[in-house]
Amino acid sequence: MLQYLITQQHYFVLKLFSALGCGLIAGVFFAFSTFVMNALARLQSAQGITAMQSINITVINPLFMAVFLGTAAACILLTISSLLRWHQPGAAYLLLGSLLYLVGTFGVTIVFNVPLNEALARVEPDSSIGASLWSSYLANWTIWNHIRAAASLTIALCDRGA
Repeated sequence: MLQYLITQQHYFVLKLFSALGCGLIAGVFFAFSTFVMNALARLQSAQGITAMQSINITVINPLFMAVFLGTAAACILLTISSLLRWHQPGAAYLLLGSLLYLVGTFGVTIVFNVPLNEALARVEPDSSIGASLWSSYLANWTIWNHIRAAASLTIALCDRGA
């Protein structure tokens, strides 16, 4: 049924939106992996915590959330559609790319990065607990961000193959 609801033109737009969304998200995560977290690590812990707390608040904005969540929604539709269009060229790439975004980007964010952000939000930047948390936060959050960045970049290759 979904196969007939999504016309070829809608299918193209959905793939284009997904590819652009994955690329934008990959760029954000790449920036954090390559220089933002390194810059924050150079600050005193209280300053780094305050800066990251501010980033974590301001990232929840309509534009970023539309791209992040919209890409997840597009990937859900593309997962279903690729299964229904399995016989068409590129269906396997779309399925792989969509699942990789849903698990490696969206899923990692929800399961790992968001809980770390929530824990950081609860500490006072000038406290000893904050300083202790900050060092482990930097290491753990950055590792999971590297995974999100790698997944997002890989998705761009999968979308290109479709």
